[in-house]
Amino acid sequence: MDETRQTRGGEFLIESFIRVIGVSSIGFVGLIFLFLLREGIPFFFEVEPGNLLGTRWYPTFDLFGMLPLLLGSVLVTVIAMGIALPLGVATAIFVREVAPNWAREILKPLIEVLAGIPSVVLGFFGMTLIAPLVRETLGVPTGLTAFTGALILAYMALPTIISVAEDALDAVPKSYRDAGLAMGATQWQTIWRVVVPAARSGIVTAMMLGMGRAIGETMAVMMVTGNAARMPLALDSLFQPVRTMTATVAAEMGEVAQGSTHYRALFAIGIILFLLTFVINLAAASTIFKKRRRGGLR
Repeated sequence: MDETRQTRGGEFLIESFIRVIGVSSIGFVGLIFLFLLREGIPFFFEVEPGNLLGTRWYPTFDLFGMLPLLLGSVLVTVIAMGIALPLGVATAIFVREVAPNWAREILKPLIEVLAGIPSVVLGFFGMTLIAPLVRETLGVPTGLTAFTGALILAYMALPTIISVAEDALDAVPKSYRDAGLAMGATQWQTIWRVVVPAARSGIVTAMMLGMGRAIGETMAVMMVTGNAARMPLALDSLFQPVRTMTATVAAEMGEVAQGSTHYRALFAIGIILFLLTFVINLAAASTIFKKRRRGGLR
Protein backbone atom coordinates (compact mmCIF):
# COMPACT_ATOMS: atom_id res chain seq x y z
CA MET A 1 0.00 0.00 0.00
CA ASP A 2 2.81 2.37 0.92
CA GLU A 3 4.65 1.53 -2.30
CA THR A 4 1.50 2.31 -4.30
CA ARG A 5 1.15 5.69 -2.61
CA GLN A 6 4.80 6.50 -3.23
CA THR A 7 4.44 5.56 -6.89
CA ARG A 8 1.35 7.73 -7.28
CA GLY A 9 3.04 10.57 -5.43
CA GLY A 10 6.07 10.34 -7.71
CA GLU A 11 3.90 10.29 -10.83
CA PHE A 12 1.98 13.31 -9.55
CA LEU A 13 5.21 15.26 -9.00
CA ILE A 14 6.53 14.37 -12.44
CA GLU A 15 3.24 15.28 -14.15
CA SER A 16 3.08 18.56 -12.22
CA PHE A 17 6.66 19.40 -13.18
CA ILE A 18 6.01 18.70 -16.86
CA ARG A 19 2.81 20.73 -16.73
CA VAL A 20 4.60 23.70 -15.15
CA ILE A 21 7.40 23.56 -17.73
CA GLY A 22 4.89 23.41 -20.59
CA VAL A 23 2.83 26.32 -19.28
CA SER A 24 6.01 28.31 -18.57
CA SER A 25 7.24 27.95 -22.15
CA ILE A 26 3.93 29.29 -23.45
CA GLY A 27 4.08 32.07 -20.88
CA PHE A 28 7.58 33.09 -21.93
CA VAL A 29 6.51 33.35 -25.57
CA GLY A 30 3.51 35.43 -24.49
CA LEU A 31 5.72 37.75 -22.43
CA ILE A 32 8.09 38.24 -25.34
CA PHE A 33 5.18 39.15 -27.59
CA LEU A 34 3.80 41.56 -24.99
CA PHE A 35 7.21 43.21 -24.71
CA LEU A 36 7.33 43.62 -28.49
CA LEU A 37 3.85 45.13 -28.44
CA ARG A 38 4.73 47.54 -25.63
CA GLU A 39 7.81 48.82 -27.43
CA GLY A 40 6.57 48.65 -31.02
CA ILE A 41 2.87 49.54 -31.04
CA PRO A 42 3.47 53.29 -30.35
CA PHE A 43 5.40 53.47 -33.60
CA PHE A 44 2.25 52.87 -35.64
CA PHE A 45 0.66 55.92 -33.98
CA GLU A 46 3.74 58.14 -34.30
CA VAL A 47 4.29 57.61 -38.02
CA GLU A 48 1.79 58.33 -40.77
CA PRO A 49 0.57 55.34 -42.81
CA GLY A 50 1.97 56.89 -45.98
CA ASN A 51 5.41 57.02 -44.42
CA LEU A 52 5.09 53.50 -43.06
CA LEU A 53 4.15 52.12 -46.49
CA GLY A 54 6.78 54.17 -48.26
CA THR A 55 9.63 52.88 -50.37
CA ARG A 56 12.51 54.57 -48.53
CA TRP A 57 14.08 53.46 -45.26
CA TYR A 58 16.18 56.35 -43.94
CA PRO A 59 15.48 56.68 -40.20
CA THR A 60 17.95 59.59 -39.94
CA PHE A 61 15.57 61.64 -42.11
CA ASP A 62 12.40 60.21 -40.49
CA LEU A 63 11.68 57.97 -43.46
CA PHE A 64 10.43 54.61 -42.22
CA GLY A 65 9.16 52.91 -45.36
CA MET A 66 9.10 49.19 -44.58
CA LEU A 67 8.16 47.94 -48.03
CA PRO A 68 11.79 47.50 -49.19
CA LEU A 69 12.56 45.46 -46.08
CA LEU A 70 9.43 43.34 -46.35
CA LEU A 71 9.86 42.68 -50.06
CA GLY A 72 13.54 41.95 -49.57
CA SER A 73 12.72 39.31 -46.97
CA VAL A 74 10.01 37.81 -49.17
CA LEU A 75 12.26 37.71 -52.24
CA VAL A 76 15.15 36.00 -50.48
CA THR A 77 12.88 33.53 -48.67
CA VAL A 78 10.83 32.57 -51.74
CA ILE A 79 13.92 31.99 -53.89
CA ALA A 80 15.55 30.03 -51.08
CA MET A 81 12.50 27.79 -50.75
CA GLY A 82 12.37 27.38 -54.52
CA ILE A 83 15.89 25.97 -54.33
CA ALA A 84 15.64 24.05 -51.06
CA LEU A 85 12.24 22.37 -51.46
CA PRO A 86 12.95 20.22 -54.57
CA LEU A 87 16.45 19.41 -53.32
CA GLY A 88 15.17 18.56 -49.85
CA VAL A 89 12.32 16.36 -51.05
CA ALA A 90 14.57 14.60 -53.57
CA THR A 91 17.15 13.94 -50.86
CA ALA A 92 14.49 12.66 -48.49
CA ILE A 93 13.18 10.30 -51.18
CA PHE A 94 16.69 9.03 -51.85
CA VAL A 95 17.46 8.48 -48.16
CA ARG A 96 14.18 6.71 -47.43
CA GLU A 97 13.32 4.89 -50.65
CA VAL A 98 16.51 4.33 -52.65
CA ALA A 99 19.58 4.30 -50.42
CA PRO A 100 20.57 0.97 -48.83
CA ASN A 101 20.21 0.59 -45.08
CA TRP A 102 23.91 1.11 -44.35
CA ALA A 103 23.96 4.36 -46.33
CA ARG A 104 20.76 5.55 -44.63
CA GLU A 105 22.32 5.05 -41.20
CA ILE A 106 25.22 7.28 -42.26
CA LEU A 107 23.29 9.95 -44.16
CA LYS A 108 20.60 10.68 -41.57
CA PRO A 109 23.02 11.72 -38.77
CA LEU A 110 25.10 13.73 -41.23
CA ILE A 111 22.04 15.66 -42.40
CA GLU A 112 21.09 16.43 -38.81
CA VAL A 113 24.64 17.62 -38.08
CA LEU A 114 24.32 20.19 -40.88
CA ALA A 115 21.61 21.98 -38.88
CA GLY A 116 24.11 22.65 -36.10
CA ILE A 117 26.52 24.74 -38.17
CA PRO A 118 26.49 28.33 -36.79
CA SER A 119 24.92 30.87 -39.09
CA VAL A 120 27.89 33.21 -38.77
CA VAL A 121 30.11 30.46 -40.19
CA LEU A 122 27.78 30.07 -43.16
CA GLY A 123 27.71 33.84 -43.59
CA PHE A 124 31.51 33.97 -43.64
CA PHE A 125 31.53 31.09 -46.12
CA GLY A 126 29.08 33.00 -48.31
CA MET A 127 31.14 36.21 -48.19
CA THR A 128 34.47 34.59 -49.00
CA LEU A 129 33.47 31.88 -51.48
CA ILE A 130 29.88 32.17 -52.75
CA ALA A 131 29.80 35.95 -53.29
CA PRO A 132 33.00 36.09 -55.42
CA LEU A 133 31.77 33.08 -57.39
CA VAL A 134 28.41 34.77 -58.08
CA ARG A 135 30.15 38.01 -59.10
CA GLU A 136 32.56 36.33 -61.50
CA THR A 137 30.09 33.84 -62.96
CA LEU A 138 27.18 36.22 -63.52
CA GLY A 139 29.22 39.33 -64.22
CA VAL A 140 27.39 41.48 -61.64
CA PRO A 141 29.05 44.45 -59.86
CA THR A 142 28.91 42.73 -56.47
CA GLY A 143 28.36 39.19 -55.27
CA LEU A 144 26.49 40.36 -52.16
CA THR A 145 23.04 39.98 -53.67
CA ALA A 146 19.63 38.53 -52.92
CA PHE A 147 20.59 35.42 -54.88
CA THR A 148 23.63 34.83 -52.66
CA GLY A 149 21.46 35.18 -49.57
CA ALA A 150 18.92 32.79 -51.06
CA LEU A 151 21.63 30.18 -51.66
CA ILE A 152 22.79 30.39 -48.04
CA LEU A 153 19.22 30.27 -46.71
CA ALA A 154 18.42 27.30 -48.93
CA TYR A 155 21.36 25.44 -47.45
CA MET A 156 20.23 26.33 -43.92
CA ALA A 157 16.66 25.17 -44.57
CA LEU A 158 17.68 21.87 -46.17
CA PRO A 159 18.25 19.86 -42.94
CA THR A 160 14.79 20.77 -41.64
CA ILE A 161 13.06 19.96 -44.92
CA ILE A 162 14.94 16.69 -45.40
CA SER A 163 14.35 15.45 -41.84
CA VAL A 164 10.63 16.24 -41.74
CA ALA A 165 9.98 15.00 -45.29
CA GLU A 166 11.91 11.79 -44.62
CA ASP A 167 9.84 11.15 -41.49
CA ALA A 168 6.66 11.71 -43.52
CA LEU A 169 7.80 9.24 -46.18
CA ASP A 170 8.80 6.74 -43.51
CA ALA A 171 5.30 6.94 -42.02
CA VAL A 172 3.67 5.75 -45.28
CA PRO A 173 2.57 2.13 -44.70
CA LYS A 174 4.54 -0.55 -46.48
CA SER A 175 1.27 -1.89 -47.88
CA TYR A 176 1.04 1.20 -50.12
CA ARG A 177 4.36 0.34 -51.74
CA ASP A 178 3.48 -3.34 -52.05
CA ALA A 179 0.16 -2.48 -53.67
CA GLY A 180 1.82 -0.20 -56.22
CA LEU A 181 4.41 -2.80 -57.14
CA ALA A 182 1.75 -5.51 -57.30
CA MET A 183 -0.17 -3.43 -59.84
CA GLY A 184 2.85 -3.53 -62.14
CA ALA A 185 4.32 -0.11 -61.36
CA THR A 186 8.07 0.33 -61.27
CA GLN A 187 9.83 1.48 -58.13
CA TRP A 188 10.01 5.09 -59.34
CA GLN A 189 6.37 5.09 -60.42
CA THR A 190 5.39 3.77 -56.99
CA ILE A 191 7.45 6.46 -55.27
CA TRP A 192 6.15 9.31 -57.43
CA ARG A 193 2.50 8.29 -57.74
CA VAL A 194 1.86 6.48 -54.46
CA VAL A 195 4.36 7.26 -51.71
CA VAL A 196 4.88 10.97 -52.30
CA PRO A 197 1.14 11.79 -52.64
CA ALA A 198 0.46 9.79 -49.47
CA ALA A 199 3.04 11.88 -47.60
CA ARG A 200 2.13 15.24 -49.13
CA SER A 201 0.83 16.74 -45.87
CA GLY A 202 4.14 15.95 -44.18
CA ILE A 203 6.04 17.43 -47.13
CA VAL A 204 3.95 20.61 -46.90
CA THR A 205 4.77 20.76 -43.20
CA ALA A 206 8.46 20.40 -44.04
CA MET A 207 8.17 23.29 -46.49
CA MET A 208 6.49 25.54 -43.92
CA LEU A 209 9.00 24.74 -41.20
CA GLY A 210 11.86 25.35 -43.64
CA MET A 211 10.29 28.66 -44.61
CA GLY A 212 10.03 29.66 -40.95
CA ARG A 213 13.69 28.77 -40.53
CA ALA A 214 14.66 30.87 -43.52
CA ILE A 215 12.60 33.99 -42.87
CA GLY A 216 13.86 34.28 -39.29
CA GLU A 217 17.57 33.99 -40.11
CA THR A 218 19.64 37.06 -39.29
CA MET A 219 23.42 36.86 -39.26
CA ALA A 220 24.06 34.95 -42.48
CA VAL A 221 21.61 37.12 -44.44
CA MET A 222 23.09 40.31 -43.04
CA MET A 223 26.55 39.25 -44.20
CA VAL A 224 25.77 38.24 -47.80
CA THR A 225 22.82 40.27 -49.13
CA GLY A 226 24.50 43.67 -49.37
CA ASN A 227 22.12 45.43 -46.95
CA ALA A 228 20.76 47.96 -49.44
CA ALA A 229 17.23 49.06 -48.55
CA ARG A 230 15.88 49.21 -52.09
CA MET A 231 12.68 48.04 -53.74
CA PRO A 232 13.38 44.69 -55.45
CA LEU A 233 10.87 45.14 -58.25
CA ALA A 234 13.08 45.08 -61.34
CA LEU A 235 13.74 41.92 -63.31
CA ASP A 236 17.38 41.88 -62.18
CA SER A 237 16.58 42.52 -58.51
CA LEU A 238 17.58 38.96 -57.66
CA PHE A 239 21.18 39.81 -58.59
CA GLN A 240 21.30 43.11 -56.74
CA PRO A 241 21.76 43.91 -53.03
CA VAL A 242 18.68 43.88 -50.80
CA ARG A 243 18.00 44.27 -47.11
CA THR A 244 15.81 41.99 -45.01
CA MET A 245 13.86 42.83 -41.88
CA THR A 246 16.00 40.65 -39.65
CA ALA A 247 19.22 42.21 -40.95
CA THR A 248 17.82 45.68 -40.33
CA VAL A 249 17.06 44.95 -36.69
CA ALA A 250 20.46 43.34 -36.10
CA ALA A 251 22.41 46.10 -37.84
CA GLU A 252 20.65 49.13 -36.31
CA MET A 253 19.52 48.13 -32.83
CA GLY A 254 22.96 48.61 -31.30
CA GLU A 255 23.26 52.27 -32.33
CA VAL A 256 19.71 53.55 -31.89
CA ALA A 257 18.61 55.84 -29.04
CA GLN A 258 16.26 54.06 -26.65
CA GLY A 259 12.72 55.40 -26.80
CA SER A 260 13.19 57.18 -30.13
CA THR A 261 10.97 56.66 -33.15
CA HIS A 262 13.75 54.70 -34.82
CA TYR A 263 13.94 52.45 -31.75
CA ARG A 264 10.21 51.78 -31.87
CA ALA A 265 10.38 51.18 -35.63
CA LEU A 266 12.80 48.31 -35.09
CA PHE A 267 10.45 46.77 -32.55
CA ALA A 268 7.61 47.21 -35.03
CA ILE A 269 9.66 45.18 -37.50
CA GLY A 270 10.06 42.59 -34.75
CA ILE A 271 6.29 42.43 -34.35
CA ILE A 272 5.83 41.81 -38.07
CA LEU A 273 8.48 39.08 -38.02
CA PHE A 274 6.92 37.47 -34.96
CA LEU A 275 3.51 37.39 -36.60
CA LEU A 276 4.90 35.99 -39.86
CA THR A 277 6.79 33.16 -38.18
CA PHE A 278 3.85 32.48 -35.88
CA VAL A 279 1.45 32.17 -38.81
CA ILE A 280 3.85 29.89 -40.71
CA ASN A 281 4.41 27.60 -37.72
CA LEU A 282 0.70 27.63 -36.89
CA ALA A 283 -0.10 26.54 -40.43
CA ALA A 284 2.45 23.73 -40.16
CA ALA A 285 1.04 22.63 -36.80
CA SER A 286 -2.53 22.71 -38.12
CA THR A 287 -1.49 20.53 -41.06
CA ILE A 288 -0.04 17.94 -38.67
CA PHE A 289 -3.14 18.12 -36.45
CA LYS A 290 -5.53 17.62 -39.36
CA LYS A 291 -3.49 14.64 -40.58
CA ARG A 292 -3.63 13.02 -37.15
CA ARG A 293 -7.38 13.64 -36.82
CA ARG A 294 -7.96 11.87 -40.10
CA GLY A 295 -5.81 9.03 -38.83
CA GLY A 296 -3.87 8.90 -42.07
CA LEU A 297 -1.24 10.54 -44.15
CA ARG A 298 -3.21 11.87 -47.07
